Amino acid sequence: MKWVLFFDGDCAFCSASVHLVNRLDLRGRVDFAPLQGELAHQLGLGKHAAGSGGTMVLLREDDGRLFFRSDVLIELGSAIGGFARALALLAILPKSWRDALYQFVADRRHRLRRISGICEMPDEQLRARLRD
Repeated sequence: MKWVLFFDGDCAFCSASVHLVNRLDLRGRVDFAPLQGELAHQLGLGKHAAGSGGTMVLLREDDGRLFFRSDVLIELGSAIGGFARALALLAILPKSWRDALYQFVADRRHRLRRISGICEMPDEQLRARLRD
């Protein structure tokens, strides 16, 4: 099974999250695409990259199902496997609570990443998994 994680390519916090998923996904199940890219545009997903209130979007390619907000984290745990499966525990919380917490972070994501001031460039392995 293969997934595509769509992220805000203009957000350093989102890019750092992509780097983390890339390192944790030892089986290479998740590819990555910016919400500003052609693939996202074709699927009508670009609107989810809004400056505040944006969300990552996860596409499960086998059945075309899309996941948003906190559901992305739960599904990513399944995709990555290993200890990341613990993200499934989020499902015990009411979706409204999960999404409220996700939105709290999403609304502050540009400020959160600015604290470190570091912008990582994609390594060769990550570049191979990037789609446009």
